[in-house]
Amino acid sequence: MSDVDPIIGNWYRNQETGNDFEVVALDEDAQTIEIQYFDGEVEELDLDAWYELAIESIEAPEDWSGPFDELESDDLGYDENENSRPEENEEVNEEELSDEDDLLADRDEE
Repeated sequence: MSDVDPIIGNWYRNQETGNDFEVVALDEDAQTIEIQYFDGEVEELDLDAWYELAIESIEAPEDWSGPFDELESDDLGYDENENSRPEENEEVNEEELSDEDDLLADRDEE
């Protein structure tokens, strides 16, 4: 039995099966939760079934490419030789920012 609440974007592990998954959608009206396993498989659970599972909250996997079949190593955003992510402090070209980035930047300033 789990007392962990499902939150969109958070990762969890089913302690009985060892499967890692992310909550990708919640439907409060239908009382359902849509989850996506690391391998890309999507499953829908009802809320009661969620709380019957032995689930623990986990950190998102470093290699998030599991559900994507056709990614090139360049698409992952890190150097193959160093196997690391892009630097947090890299300079960002303001013209390349999307509207969503602008909204997030405005929110951070508040």
